[in-house]
Amino acid sequence: MKRKIYSLMIAASMVFAASCDLDLQEDPNAVNASTANPDFLLNSIQLGYQGVFNTIGDDGMRLTRMINQGSAQYEGAYTPTTTNGYWSNAYAGILADIDFLVPLAEESNLQRHLGIAKTIKAMVLFHLVDSYGDVPYREALDPSNFFPNVDPGAQVYSDALALLNEAEAHFNAPESSGSPNDFYYGRNYGKWTRLVNTMKLRYYLNTRLVNPSESATAINALIAGNNLLREGDDFVFQFGTTSADPDSRHPRFTGTYVSGGGDYQSTYYMWHLTEAKGFDDPRVRYYIYRQTTVNSTDPDEIECIGTIPPAHYLANGFIYCLPGERGYWGRDHLNPDGIPPDGLRRSVWGVYPAGGRFDDDSAAPVNNITLGAQGAGIHPIMLASYVDFMLAEAALFLGTTGDASAYLTSGIRKNMEFVREFATSTPEASTIRSFTSDDAYTQQVTNYVNYISNEYSSASTDTDKMRIIGREYWLALYGNGVEAFNLYRRTGQPDNMQPGLQQNFGNFPRSFFYPLNYLTTNNNAVQKADQTVQVFWDTNPAGNAWVY
Repeated sequence: MKRKIYSLMIAASMVFAASCDLDLQEDPNAVNASTANPDFLLNSIQLGYQGVFNTIGDDGMRLTRMINQGSAQYEGAYTPTTTNGYWSNAYAGILADIDFLVPLAEESNLQRHLGIAKTIKAMVLFHLVDSYGDVPYREALDPSNFFPNVDPGAQVYSDALALLNEAEAHFNAPESSGSPNDFYYGRNYGKWTRLVNTMKLRYYLNTRLVNPSESATAINALIAGNNLLREGDDFVFQFGTTSADPDSRHPRFTGTYVSGGGDYQSTYYMWHLTEAKGFDDPRVRYYIYRQTTVNSTDPDEIECIGTIPPAHYLANGFIYCLPGERGYWGRDHLNPDGIPPDGLRRSVWGVYPAGGRFDDDSAAPVNNITLGAQGAGIHPIMLASYVDFMLAEAALFLGTTGDASAYLTSGIRKNMEFVREFATSTPEASTIRSFTSDDAYTQQVTNYVNYISNEYSSASTDTDKMRIIGREYWLALYGNGVEAFNLYRRTGQPDNMQPGLQQNFGNFPRSFFYPLNYLTTNNNAVQKADQTVQVFWDTNPAGNAWVY
């Protein structure tokens, strides 16, 4: 009886299928070219990009000592599984969505959609090459090719530059249909064009070691064009304060203020912000919030208290354990210790860029989501101040138009003003201004800039001058590990970085291992021997010596 019923069901389904015009090769629930909405695709692309920036930027911040790098060795911190999510988001998410969007947008003359999408595509390709070196691209998005080969990193970089030129044309097209959601610039396409030019500057600065004459000529042309990012054009992703699903708050805020704790801040970075120059960096209270204003004396809370620094720290005079005496509670580089119950004692992310609290010496615990800017922070992806630091490096090493010292001090001033302006646009404004008036902050900035100007004028060699430019750019990059990691490999600055806590801390990654999800799904994938492999534009000396 069961067999007869089953046979009748099969027969009935065959009659139904024969009587309907139904393509059984097409999933009726899947998005296709006739049902896809270009606006929704562009939304997904923009949101996906901030996720890529956050993921790879996290690794860059840890490697450049902005925040603590756990594990005793680099090989333990960065394995083939470390960047699985980053790779998938870039390829299966953003790049696939863009390839789906482009023909739809071309058909409907959605020029601005195309401009935004191609700008982001170029930026993702830059990030992939900066992270891995040679990567799949020209075969990577062919749905019939399951095993794409890698392209040389220099070729992918060149293809990304071509995309920027295409994007610029889309932004300047006289006619365009549609009005895209623009999560970055609110449909100000002049700002998008200046971002495109700034990304070209970034391209030529990164490639200056492999083609200095081309870089010098191109950067001079960009300077002459006077259409790079300027104050007010900062390319940031703005987070909200909504805790419901989806959570719109900055991930550093949710990782810190929901339950307390979160990332350990870097002892070395906090030392630079507080002790290295003999006075506080004006940004430190915006960057870092202290949950205590006095140093702990309990070795059960901070194991390094009362212990002798490692021999390689002593020999080279590296800061160890705690910077100063005011409660800046973090961890040394590559500290593998377990986590004691210090979540409501350690220093945490402040109002900039994470949307947390401004440090007014209140030293209150942060396990409260109503505190500070309540998560309405930003990802500082490309700021106007970064342009000045890049131009300072170019002027110093390529002889491009302008004075390196003037660019340096301009970049510092712009960055400090941007940090204050952002912070005072949040609910922390009254706390900030009652602690430090606008005039007082301006004077702090002036004093700092004068100090750097004097220091730079006393530097006798280009190496010494780049040491200052690199250090100040790095201090301005808090929240942006992407550019910090590139700066570090391109220039070796800041040099004399705090090394791993244990003497045998392994090889500093000059690029990352290819991720496991790529290796296990692509028969043509070949893992690199180790993470000392340098990307094409990094022609500096091999090994750890360059970056220490």
